[in-house]
Amino acid sequence: MRETVTLNREEQKRLMVLNQVGEGRVGAGEGAGVLGLSVRHVRRLLARYRKEGAAGLVHGNRGRRPHNKLDDTLRERVTGLATSKYGGLNTQHLSEILVEREGLKLSRSTVRRVLLGSGIRSPRKRRAPRHRSRRERYPQQGMLLQMDASHHDWLEGRGPRFCLVGAIDDATGEVPHALFRPEEDTQGYFQLLEHIVATHGVPLAVYRDRHSIFESSPKRRESLEEQLAGEREPTQFGRLLKELGITSIPSNSPQGRGRVERLWGTFQDRLVSELRIAGARTIAQANQVLADFLPRYNRRFMVPAAQPGSAYRPTQAGFVPQELFCLKHQRTVGSDNVVRFNNRRLQIQPGLDRPSYARARVTVHEGFDGRLAVYYKGQRLATTDAPPESAQLRSTKPESDLLVKRFLRHQPWKPGPRHPWRRPYKTFHDRG
Repeated sequence: MRETVTLNREEQKRLMVLNQVGEGRVGAGEGAGVLGLSVRHVRRLLARYRKEGAAGLVHGNRGRRPHNKLDDTLRERVTGLATSKYGGLNTQHLSEILVEREGLKLSRSTVRRVLLGSGIRSPRKRRAPRHRSRRERYPQQGMLLQMDASHHDWLEGRGPRFCLVGAIDDATGEVPHALFRPEEDTQGYFQLLEHIVATHGVPLAVYRDRHSIFESSPKRRESLEEQLAGEREPTQFGRLLKELGITSIPSNSPQGRGRVERLWGTFQDRLVSELRIAGARTIAQANQVLADFLPRYNRRFMVPAAQPGSAYRPTQAGFVPQELFCLKHQRTVGSDNVVRFNNRRLQIQPGLDRPSYARARVTVHEGFDGRLAVYYKGQRLATTDAPPESAQLRSTKPESDLLVKRFLRHQPWKPGPRHPWRRPYKTFHDRG
Protein backbone atom coordinates (compact mmCIF):
# COMPACT_ATOMS: atom_id res chain seq x y z
CA MET A 1 0.00 0.00 0.00
CA ARG A 2 1.22 3.48 -0.85
CA GLU A 3 1.37 6.07 1.85
CA THR A 4 -0.48 9.31 1.18
CA VAL A 5 1.46 12.40 2.16
CA THR A 6 -0.13 15.85 2.28
CA LEU A 7 2.27 18.74 1.72
CA ASN A 8 1.48 22.35 2.43
CA ARG A 9 2.41 25.16 0.09
CA GLU A 10 5.85 25.68 1.59
CA GLU A 11 6.65 21.98 1.41
CA GLN A 12 5.47 21.81 -2.20
CA LYS A 13 7.79 24.69 -2.97
CA ARG A 14 10.69 22.84 -1.31
CA LEU A 15 9.85 19.72 -3.30
CA MET A 16 10.05 21.58 -6.62
CA VAL A 17 13.38 23.22 -5.76
CA LEU A 18 14.89 20.00 -4.40
CA ASN A 19 13.98 18.19 -7.60
CA GLN A 20 15.96 20.75 -9.58
CA VAL A 21 18.88 20.57 -7.12
CA GLY A 22 18.89 16.79 -7.23
CA GLU A 23 18.94 16.76 -11.05
CA GLY A 24 21.85 19.19 -11.09
CA ARG A 25 19.98 21.98 -12.84
CA VAL A 26 20.21 24.29 -9.82
CA GLY A 27 23.05 24.56 -7.34
CA ALA A 28 22.55 24.02 -3.63
CA GLY A 29 23.47 27.65 -2.90
CA GLU A 30 20.93 29.00 -5.37
CA GLY A 31 18.24 26.70 -4.04
CA ALA A 32 19.04 27.82 -0.51
CA GLY A 33 18.61 31.46 -1.51
CA VAL A 34 15.20 30.80 -3.05
CA LEU A 35 13.95 28.78 -0.07
CA GLY A 36 15.43 31.14 2.51
CA LEU A 37 17.47 28.32 4.08
CA SER A 38 21.14 27.60 4.61
CA VAL A 39 23.09 25.47 2.14
CA ARG A 40 23.67 22.87 4.84
CA HIS A 41 19.95 22.55 5.55
CA VAL A 42 19.16 22.24 1.83
CA ARG A 43 21.61 19.36 1.54
CA ARG A 44 20.11 17.77 4.64
CA LEU A 45 16.61 18.04 3.13
CA LEU A 46 17.87 16.60 -0.16
CA ALA A 47 19.38 13.57 1.58
CA ARG A 48 16.18 12.97 3.51
CA TYR A 49 14.11 13.39 0.34
CA ARG A 50 16.20 10.81 -1.51
CA LYS A 51 15.85 8.34 1.37
CA GLU A 52 12.21 8.81 2.41
CA GLY A 53 10.61 10.52 -0.56
CA ALA A 54 8.10 13.33 -0.15
CA ALA A 55 7.34 12.17 3.42
CA GLY A 56 10.84 13.25 4.42
CA LEU A 57 9.93 16.91 3.86
CA VAL A 58 7.33 16.82 6.64
CA HIS A 59 8.97 17.75 9.94
CA GLY A 60 8.57 15.05 12.55
CA ASN A 61 8.25 17.52 15.41
CA ARG A 62 5.48 19.55 13.86
CA GLY A 63 3.16 20.78 16.59
CA ARG A 64 5.42 19.62 19.43
CA ARG A 65 7.16 21.80 21.98
CA PRO A 66 10.97 21.50 21.70
CA HIS A 67 12.43 19.61 24.64
CA ASN A 68 15.42 21.95 24.81
CA LYS A 69 13.37 25.15 24.86
CA LEU A 70 14.38 27.47 27.67
CA ASP A 71 12.00 27.89 30.54
CA ASP A 72 10.18 31.23 30.60
CA THR A 73 11.36 31.85 34.15
CA LEU A 74 14.98 31.42 33.07
CA ARG A 75 14.44 33.81 30.14
CA GLU A 76 13.00 36.44 32.45
CA ARG A 77 15.91 36.01 34.85
CA VAL A 78 18.52 36.45 32.10
CA THR A 79 16.68 39.49 30.75
CA GLY A 80 16.40 40.99 34.22
CA LEU A 81 20.09 40.54 34.95
CA ALA A 82 21.05 41.99 31.56
CA THR A 83 19.00 45.12 32.17
CA SER A 84 19.86 45.72 35.83
CA LYS A 85 22.85 44.14 37.52
CA TYR A 86 24.88 43.40 34.41
CA GLY A 87 23.61 46.18 32.19
CA GLY A 88 26.05 47.36 29.52
CA LEU A 89 27.90 44.05 29.08
CA ASN A 90 28.28 42.65 25.59
CA THR A 91 26.82 39.24 24.80
CA GLN A 92 30.03 37.25 25.15
CA HIS A 93 30.98 38.92 28.43
CA LEU A 94 27.47 38.49 29.79
CA SER A 95 27.42 34.76 29.02
CA GLU A 96 30.74 34.33 30.88
CA ILE A 97 29.52 36.34 33.88
CA LEU A 98 26.31 34.31 34.09
CA VAL A 99 28.34 31.10 34.34
CA GLU A 100 30.86 32.46 36.88
CA ARG A 101 28.59 34.40 39.22
CA GLU A 102 25.04 33.14 38.69
CA GLY A 103 25.62 29.48 37.83
CA LEU A 104 23.66 29.81 34.56
CA LYS A 105 25.53 27.74 32.00
CA LEU A 106 24.22 29.19 28.76
CA SER A 107 26.06 29.54 25.49
CA ARG A 108 26.71 32.90 23.90
CA SER A 109 24.26 32.20 21.07
CA THR A 110 21.52 31.28 23.56
CA VAL A 111 22.06 34.44 25.58
CA ARG A 112 22.08 36.51 22.40
CA ARG A 113 18.85 34.90 21.21
CA VAL A 114 17.14 35.56 24.55
CA LEU A 115 18.23 39.20 24.59
CA LEU A 116 17.25 39.83 20.98
CA GLY A 117 13.87 38.28 21.66
CA SER A 118 13.39 40.85 24.42
CA GLY A 119 14.57 43.73 22.23
CA ILE A 120 17.97 44.10 23.93
CA ARG A 121 20.95 44.51 21.62
CA SER A 122 24.60 44.24 22.46
CA PRO A 123 26.09 47.68 23.28
CA ARG A 124 29.25 46.81 21.39
CA LYS A 125 28.86 47.13 17.66
CA ARG A 126 31.47 45.63 15.39
CA ARG A 127 31.28 45.48 11.64
CA ALA A 128 33.86 43.42 9.84
CA PRO A 129 35.09 44.64 6.45
CA ARG A 130 33.14 43.16 3.59
CA HIS A 131 34.40 42.12 0.20
CA ARG A 132 31.89 42.69 -2.57
CA SER A 133 31.88 40.80 -5.83
CA ARG A 134 29.32 40.38 -8.58
CA ARG A 135 27.42 37.14 -8.17
CA GLU A 136 26.15 34.85 -10.89
CA ARG A 137 22.62 35.19 -12.18
CA TYR A 138 19.96 32.78 -11.03
CA PRO A 139 19.76 29.97 -13.59
CA GLN A 140 16.05 29.99 -14.43
CA GLN A 141 13.45 32.60 -15.23
CA GLY A 142 11.04 33.36 -12.41
CA MET A 143 13.28 32.17 -9.58
CA LEU A 144 14.08 35.68 -8.33
CA LEU A 145 12.65 39.11 -9.08
CA GLN A 146 14.33 42.29 -7.88
CA MET A 147 11.75 44.95 -6.96
CA ASP A 148 12.41 48.61 -6.38
CA ALA A 149 11.21 52.13 -7.15
CA SER A 150 12.98 55.11 -8.72
CA HIS A 151 12.23 58.74 -7.85
CA HIS A 152 13.28 60.98 -10.73
CA ASP A 153 12.19 63.99 -12.76
CA TRP A 154 10.98 61.75 -15.57
CA LEU A 155 9.22 64.58 -17.46
CA GLU A 156 12.18 66.97 -17.18
CA GLY A 157 10.03 69.76 -15.77
CA ARG A 158 7.15 69.39 -18.26
CA GLY A 159 4.91 68.02 -15.53
CA PRO A 160 4.86 66.79 -11.94
CA ARG A 161 7.54 64.55 -10.45
CA PHE A 162 6.50 60.95 -9.83
CA CYS A 163 7.93 57.53 -9.13
CA LEU A 164 8.59 54.48 -11.32
CA VAL A 165 7.83 51.11 -9.68
CA GLY A 166 9.14 48.01 -11.42
CA ALA A 167 10.77 44.60 -11.26
CA ILE A 168 13.52 42.82 -13.18
CA ASP A 169 14.10 39.09 -13.56
CA ASP A 170 17.49 38.14 -12.16
CA ALA A 171 18.06 35.31 -14.63
CA THR A 172 17.16 37.03 -17.91
CA GLY A 173 17.12 40.77 -17.20
CA GLU A 174 13.52 40.91 -18.41
CA VAL A 175 11.31 43.65 -16.98
CA PRO A 176 7.97 41.83 -16.59
CA HIS A 177 6.13 45.01 -15.65
CA ALA A 178 6.63 48.58 -14.48
CA LEU A 179 4.34 51.52 -13.89
CA PHE A 180 4.45 55.17 -12.90
CA ARG A 181 2.91 56.19 -9.59
CA PRO A 182 2.57 59.59 -7.87
CA GLU A 183 4.78 58.17 -5.10
CA GLU A 184 6.24 54.89 -3.90
CA ASP A 185 3.23 53.32 -2.20
CA THR A 186 1.66 49.98 -1.40
CA GLN A 187 -0.89 50.22 -4.19
CA GLY A 188 1.85 50.53 -6.78
CA TYR A 189 3.55 47.31 -5.65
CA PHE A 190 0.19 45.54 -5.48
CA GLN A 191 -0.58 46.50 -9.08
CA LEU A 192 2.93 45.51 -10.15
CA LEU A 193 2.74 42.02 -8.65
CA GLU A 194 -0.85 41.47 -9.77
CA HIS A 195 0.13 42.13 -13.40
CA ILE A 196 3.14 39.80 -13.12
CA VAL A 197 1.04 36.99 -11.62
CA ALA A 198 -1.59 37.40 -14.34
CA THR A 199 0.86 37.46 -17.26
CA HIS A 200 3.77 35.28 -16.08
CA GLY A 201 2.79 33.44 -12.90
CA VAL A 202 3.88 33.44 -9.27
CA PRO A 203 7.67 33.89 -8.83
CA LEU A 204 9.58 31.89 -6.26
CA ALA A 205 11.29 34.80 -4.50
CA VAL A 206 11.46 38.59 -4.40
CA TYR A 207 14.61 40.58 -3.62
CA ARG A 208 13.81 44.01 -2.18
CA ASP A 209 15.04 46.76 0.11
CA ARG A 210 13.98 47.42 3.69
CA HIS A 211 11.28 49.99 2.93
CA SER A 212 8.37 50.14 5.35
CA ILE A 213 6.13 48.84 2.54
CA PHE A 214 7.90 45.47 2.77
CA GLU A 215 8.62 45.16 6.49
CA SER A 216 7.73 46.91 9.72
CA SER A 217 10.25 49.34 11.11
CA PRO A 218 12.26 47.83 14.01
CA LYS A 219 11.94 51.18 15.80
CA ARG A 220 8.15 50.88 15.91
CA ARG A 221 6.83 49.81 19.27
CA GLU A 222 5.27 46.35 19.23
CA SER A 223 1.57 46.05 19.93
CA LEU A 224 0.14 43.76 22.57
CA GLU A 225 -0.98 41.26 19.91
CA GLU A 226 2.53 41.18 18.44
CA GLN A 227 4.09 40.64 21.85
CA LEU A 228 1.74 37.73 22.54
CA ALA A 229 2.39 36.22 19.11
CA GLY A 230 6.16 36.62 19.45
CA GLU A 231 6.57 38.20 16.01
CA ARG A 232 5.76 41.44 14.25
CA GLU A 233 2.65 41.67 12.15
CA PRO A 234 3.59 41.76 8.46
CA THR A 235 2.83 44.75 6.30
CA GLN A 236 0.08 44.56 3.71
CA PHE A 237 2.55 43.70 0.95
CA GLY A 238 4.41 41.28 3.22
CA ARG A 239 1.12 39.55 3.92
CA LEU A 240 0.46 39.30 0.17
CA LEU A 241 3.85 37.69 -0.47
CA LYS A 242 3.20 35.19 2.32
CA GLU A 243 -0.22 34.26 0.97
CA LEU A 244 1.22 33.71 -2.51
CA GLY A 245 4.08 31.61 -1.14
CA ILE A 246 6.77 34.03 -2.35
CA THR A 247 10.00 34.19 -0.36
CA SER A 248 10.84 37.78 0.61
CA ILE A 249 14.61 38.36 0.68
CA PRO A 250 15.79 41.72 2.11
CA SER A 251 18.96 43.42 0.91
CA ASN A 252 21.21 45.44 3.17
CA SER A 253 22.69 47.77 0.55
CA PRO A 254 21.98 49.18 -2.91
CA GLN A 255 24.98 47.19 -4.19
CA GLY A 256 23.09 44.00 -3.38
CA ARG A 257 20.32 45.14 -5.74
CA GLY A 258 22.81 46.06 -8.43
CA ARG A 259 20.74 44.67 -11.30
CA VAL A 260 17.66 46.78 -10.59
CA GLU A 261 19.79 49.82 -9.68
CA ARG A 262 21.53 49.62 -13.06
CA LEU A 263 18.12 49.25 -14.66
CA TRP A 264 17.08 52.64 -13.27
CA GLY A 265 20.23 54.18 -14.72
CA THR A 266 19.31 52.85 -18.16
CA PHE A 267 15.70 53.98 -17.84
CA GLN A 268 16.70 57.45 -16.68
CA ASP A 269 18.58 57.72 -19.95
CA ARG A 270 16.49 55.89 -22.55
CA LEU A 271 12.98 56.21 -21.08
CA VAL A 272 13.41 59.90 -20.32
CA SER A 273 14.30 60.44 -23.98
CA GLU A 274 11.26 58.43 -25.08
CA LEU A 275 9.01 60.54 -22.85
CA ARG A 276 10.53 63.73 -24.21
CA ILE A 277 10.05 62.59 -27.80
CA ALA A 278 6.42 61.65 -27.12
CA GLY A 279 5.80 64.98 -25.39
CA ALA A 280 4.33 63.33 -22.27
CA ARG A 281 3.15 65.80 -19.65
CA THR A 282 0.97 63.69 -17.32
CA ILE A 283 1.35 60.41 -15.50
CA ALA A 284 -1.28 58.79 -17.72
CA GLN A 285 0.63 59.76 -20.87
CA ALA A 286 3.86 58.54 -19.29
CA ASN A 287 2.33 55.11 -18.59
CA GLN A 288 1.23 54.86 -22.22
CA VAL A 289 4.78 55.56 -23.39
CA LEU A 290 6.11 53.04 -20.85
CA ALA A 291 3.75 50.31 -22.10
CA ASP A 292 5.16 50.76 -25.61
CA PHE A 293 8.75 51.05 -24.37
CA LEU A 294 8.97 47.88 -22.24
CA PRO A 295 8.55 45.27 -25.05
CA ARG A 296 11.22 46.99 -27.12
CA TYR A 297 13.52 47.21 -24.12
CA ASN A 298 13.12 43.51 -23.33
CA ARG A 299 13.86 42.51 -26.93
CA ARG A 300 17.01 44.60 -26.83
CA PHE A 301 18.44 43.75 -23.39
CA MET A 302 16.88 40.43 -22.36
CA VAL A 303 19.36 37.53 -22.26
CA PRO A 304 18.60 33.78 -22.26
CA ALA A 305 18.65 32.04 -18.91
CA ALA A 306 21.27 29.42 -18.16
CA GLN A 307 18.52 26.87 -17.55
CA PRO A 308 15.62 26.64 -20.05
CA GLY A 309 12.07 26.65 -18.83
CA SER A 310 10.28 28.84 -16.32
CA ALA A 311 10.09 28.68 -12.54
CA TYR A 312 6.95 30.80 -12.45
CA ARG A 313 4.19 28.85 -10.74
CA PRO A 314 0.62 28.83 -12.01
CA THR A 315 -2.10 30.00 -9.67
CA GLN A 316 -4.09 27.36 -7.84
CA ALA A 317 -7.60 26.28 -8.79
CA GLY A 318 -10.24 28.69 -7.54
CA PHE A 319 -7.78 31.59 -7.41
CA VAL A 320 -9.65 34.89 -7.04
CA PRO A 321 -7.31 37.89 -7.45
CA GLN A 322 -9.69 40.25 -5.64
CA GLU A 323 -9.36 38.20 -2.43
CA LEU A 324 -5.57 38.59 -2.33
CA PHE A 325 -4.72 41.87 -4.05
CA CYS A 326 -6.49 44.07 -1.53
CA LEU A 327 -5.86 45.57 1.89
CA LYS A 328 -6.98 43.40 4.80
CA HIS A 329 -7.93 44.75 8.22
CA GLN A 330 -9.02 42.92 11.37
CA ARG A 331 -12.23 44.14 13.01
CA THR A 332 -14.57 42.98 15.78
CA VAL A 333 -18.28 42.80 14.99
CA GLY A 334 -20.49 44.89 17.24
CA SER A 335 -23.39 43.54 19.26
CA ASP A 336 -25.74 44.83 16.53
CA ASN A 337 -23.86 42.79 13.87
CA VAL A 338 -22.40 45.97 12.40
CA VAL A 339 -18.75 46.24 11.29
CA ARG A 340 -17.31 49.73 11.52
CA PHE A 341 -14.55 50.62 9.09
CA ASN A 342 -13.41 54.24 8.76
CA ASN A 343 -16.58 56.24 8.08
CA ARG A 344 -18.59 53.30 6.79
CA ARG A 345 -20.74 50.77 8.62
CA LEU A 346 -21.59 47.37 7.17
CA GLN A 347 -24.56 45.38 8.44
CA ILE A 348 -23.91 41.62 8.41
CA GLN A 349 -26.88 39.54 7.32
CA PRO A 350 -27.70 36.31 9.21
CA GLY A 351 -26.36 33.15 7.61
CA LEU A 352 -27.68 29.61 7.43
CA ASP A 353 -25.00 28.18 9.71
CA ARG A 354 -24.70 31.18 12.05
CA PRO A 355 -27.54 33.66 12.67
CA SER A 356 -25.39 36.18 14.55
CA TYR A 357 -21.75 37.27 14.30
CA ALA A 358 -21.73 39.55 17.35
CA ARG A 359 -18.25 39.92 18.91
CA ALA A 360 -16.73 37.74 16.17
CA ARG A 361 -13.31 38.64 14.74
CA VAL A 362 -13.65 39.25 11.00
CA THR A 363 -11.41 40.48 8.18
CA VAL A 364 -12.41 43.49 6.09
CA HIS A 365 -11.09 43.42 2.52
CA GLU A 366 -10.57 46.94 1.21
CA GLY A 367 -10.15 47.12 -2.55
CA PHE A 368 -8.21 49.93 -4.12
CA ASP A 369 -11.43 50.96 -5.89
CA GLY A 370 -13.08 51.58 -2.51
CA ARG A 371 -15.12 48.38 -2.35
CA LEU A 372 -15.42 46.61 0.99
CA ALA A 373 -16.06 42.94 1.74
CA VAL A 374 -16.27 41.13 5.07
CA TYR A 375 -14.81 37.63 5.50
CA TYR A 376 -15.12 35.23 8.42
CA LYS A 377 -12.81 32.19 8.44
CA GLY A 378 -12.24 32.51 4.71
CA GLN A 379 -15.94 32.79 3.82
CA ARG A 380 -17.44 36.01 2.50
CA LEU A 381 -20.41 37.29 4.47
CA ALA A 382 -23.47 38.97 2.99
CA THR A 383 -23.50 42.64 4.02
CA THR A 384 -25.49 45.79 3.40
CA ASP A 385 -24.89 49.42 4.31
CA ALA A 386 -26.04 50.04 7.87
CA PRO A 387 -28.05 53.16 8.74
CA PRO A 388 -25.86 56.07 9.90
CA GLU A 389 -25.50 56.38 13.64
CA SER A 390 -26.17 60.11 13.57
CA ALA A 391 -29.84 59.46 12.74
CA GLN A 392 -30.19 57.00 15.61
CA LEU A 393 -28.25 58.86 18.28
CA ARG A 394 -29.38 62.42 17.47
CA SER A 395 -29.77 64.53 20.60
CA THR A 396 -33.22 65.86 21.53
CA LYS A 397 -31.79 69.07 23.05
CA PRO A 398 -31.81 72.23 20.95
CA GLU A 399 -28.64 73.06 19.08
CA SER A 400 -28.23 76.33 20.98
CA ASP A 401 -27.88 74.45 24.31
CA LEU A 402 -25.18 72.27 22.82
CA LEU A 403 -23.29 75.33 21.61
CA VAL A 404 -23.52 76.94 25.05
CA LYS A 405 -22.21 73.82 26.74
CA ARG A 406 -19.39 73.56 24.22
CA PHE A 407 -18.47 77.20 24.89
CA LEU A 408 -18.57 76.79 28.68
CA ARG A 409 -16.42 73.66 28.43
CA HIS A 410 -13.59 75.81 27.06
CA GLN A 411 -14.32 78.79 29.36
CA PRO A 412 -14.04 77.53 32.99
CA TRP A 413 -15.98 79.48 35.62
CA LYS A 414 -13.96 81.52 38.12
CA PRO A 415 -15.35 82.92 41.39
CA GLY A 416 -15.48 86.73 41.84
CA PRO A 417 -13.29 88.74 44.25
CA ARG A 418 -16.12 89.04 46.89
CA HIS A 419 -17.01 85.36 46.76
CA PRO A 420 -16.75 83.51 50.12
CA TRP A 421 -14.07 81.31 48.59
CA ARG A 422 -11.92 84.40 48.15
CA ARG A 423 -12.41 85.72 51.75
CA PRO A 424 -10.39 84.60 54.80
CA TYR A 425 -11.96 81.84 56.84
CA LYS A 426 -11.97 83.65 60.21
CA THR A 427 -13.33 86.96 58.87
CA PHE A 428 -16.16 85.24 57.07
CA HIS A 429 -17.33 83.26 60.16
CA ASP A 430 -16.87 86.16 62.61
CA ARG A 431 -19.27 88.27 60.60
CA GLY A 432 -21.72 85.42 60.46
